[in-house]
Amino acid sequence: MEVKSPRGTSDILPGASNVWRRIEQSVAEVMDAFDYQEIRTPIFEHTELFQRGVGETTDIVEKQMYTFEDRGGRSVTLRPEGTAGVVRSYIQHKLYGQGVPQKLWYLQPMFRYERPQAGRNRQFHQFGAEALGSLDPACDVEMIAIPLEVYRRLGITSHRVLLNSIGCPECRPAYRDALRLYFKDKLDQLCPACQGRYDRNPLRILDCKIEGCRSAAAGAPAGAEFLCDECQEHFAEVRSLLDALDISYTVDGRLVRGLDYYTKTVFEVVTDALGAQDALAAGGRYDGLAESLGGPKTPAVGFGAGMERAFLMLQAASVEPIQERPPGVFVVSLGTAAREKAVQLAWQLRRAGVATTMDYRAGVNEERSMRAQMKSAGKSKAQLTLILGDDELARGVVTVRSMTDGSQREVILGDAAVTVLQQLGGGGESRS
Repeated sequence: MEVKSPRGTSDILPGASNVWRRIEQSVAEVMDAFDYQEIRTPIFEHTELFQRGVGETTDIVEKQMYTFEDRGGRSVTLRPEGTAGVVRSYIQHKLYGQGVPQKLWYLQPMFRYERPQAGRNRQFHQFGAEALGSLDPACDVEMIAIPLEVYRRLGITSHRVLLNSIGCPECRPAYRDALRLYFKDKLDQLCPACQGRYDRNPLRILDCKIEGCRSAAAGAPAGAEFLCDECQEHFAEVRSLLDALDISYTVDGRLVRGLDYYTKTVFEVVTDALGAQDALAAGGRYDGLAESLGGPKTPAVGFGAGMERAFLMLQAASVEPIQERPPGVFVVSLGTAAREKAVQLAWQLRRAGVATTMDYRAGVNEERSMRAQMKSAGKSKAQLTLILGDDELARGVVTVRSMTDGSQREVILGDAAVTVLQQLGGGGESRS
């Protein structure tokens, strides 16, 4: 057995996890500011959910899903994206009866079988949001504003917004016909997958990343040319609200996104800093998805954003991660009885909110010397060291040593926790 993680997965090690936590905290704070509630859905769902919801002509369903039969013979799939599961939960638990719009957010692992690249793993993580139950263009704008605000708080500035409208079921058939006419004489330039999409869903050809298909699509008609009056009005208001928020964007008439459920607004937040994997966040409106899955008619809009790509952007921009918080207190003990009391004292401090660590033995009877333990206390960058030996224990005291100036004093053992809290300035909040 080769002891390594499967291809396309990665460990988030100490150090990197501090950067990760910075992203998670920024996401949670922004979602709170926009009044979105967190939802957590299962890692796997019934395969049909993604076939019906994401679309059978998409790359995800055709090539990338981790699908298998469970022991009951049911086909299940590891979650490749977040929206379908959220909508399934919205329908199953009748969240539409609790008022609309339902504003939900998530931060979850996803799974797609792809060729691993920088910023694209087979297990990856996304944060995203969904607003279900409203046609308001303001909800569309929130889906663009939320990731931009996350990036602003993180210090990520190298990005731009691409925007388009792909219409609704009323006006999209005319656009599909125009695309079929355009690609009719270019079928031999398309990859086999796009040749199959020509009849079923020619919009998917515009989303293909293969160079031959991209070249063939370069002169394709733009969807905005075929919008009905309602879609034109909706798109105009989205742009007007973005202008009001001073959010710059570029209208890309051939942006369609890679999932079948989108209607009207689609967008991407892209960067030039990550090479080929240029999308930081993407999303759009999906007014027909809930109904197609058996739920009530529910206009909705959402987005998903890659955590790994935000991580890479932070590294590229040399943005400071959350600083590791050293323990406020390091407990040193000598002797069996003193060690038992040291464990109790550490427990009391931790329950009071003080980050506390102690010297841990390599073996049951391998107690280290006072000098060795004090050396470890220094390396821990703790503010205070509590020293407890059999002599201190017999006198009912503990020595409190400041690791900043080396001063120390003895305090009554029973008062040690209160003394430490006072010296640290009130507890855990002041220990960094």
